[in-house]
Amino acid sequence: MATLLQPALRTASAAEVQPVIRVEDVHKYYDLGETKVHALRGVNLEIAPGEFVAIMGASGSGKSTFMNLLGCLDTPSSGHYYLEGVDVAQLGKKELASIRNRKLGFVFQGFNLLARTTALENVELPTLYARLPKEERLERAKRALEMVGLGERMEHFPSQLSGGQQQRVAIARALVNRPSILLADEPTGNLDSRTSVEIMQIFQDLNDQGLTVVLVTHEADIAHYARRSIVFRDGKIRRDEPVMNRPEAAEVLRTLPTLED
Repeated sequence: MATLLQPALRTASAAEVQPVIRVEDVHKYYDLGETKVHALRGVNLEIAPGEFVAIMGASGSGKSTFMNLLGCLDTPSSGHYYLEGVDVAQLGKKELASIRNRKLGFVFQGFNLLARTTALENVELPTLYARLPKEERLERAKRALEMVGLGERMEHFPSQLSGGQQQRVAIARALVNRPSILLADEPTGNLDSRTSVEIMQIFQDLNDQGLTVVLVTHEADIAHYARRSIVFRDGKIRRDEPVMNRPEAAEVLRTLPTLED
């Protein structure tokens, strides 16, 4: 696999102790008419640079609400969320948009690719908001696609790609602006077993190169590829522990049948 787009990630000082994500006593309420839903109930969490964290929980447990907060798509009703030491609640809309574009990479279950644009154009899209020169935009997009193994599929449209290939395009798009954190929400939910492991291999490889990865999943076997597992229930963290006997996705793939089999 090609090297990560942000070489600085691999050379971060081992002495660095500041968490890239720090959440302090976060609560989140939603007013639904006469009903008030308490989605998060005093969540405290730290994630260090270079961690690979899986967030699990049943529907309604608070994990999706928490991921929206991490992605700066929503704000806490109370408490604090610090992203690389910055209190997100103090930022304006333009500053939040800039953070989402520069510091965070998003991968979703549904791929969210533009149907009438090529893989290369889909990946290049986030760089338009970064105001980069055209030559650099194209170079970054090409490198990102090569990194996820799609160097020969750059001019293909989403309809010409398999589900796994479309998710690879989505991962490349998430990486093109060189984020410090990759947020993945059920990224294997629409994929078969083998393709899911292939996607987890990409995440493991990126994490091995220093990228912080936060993954939301309801599948225990997928969460097992992370290095740390956090379980939500009723808006609270009920379990937070390292993953024991973590499998290497590349090794698992060797044991799985190919599509031709």
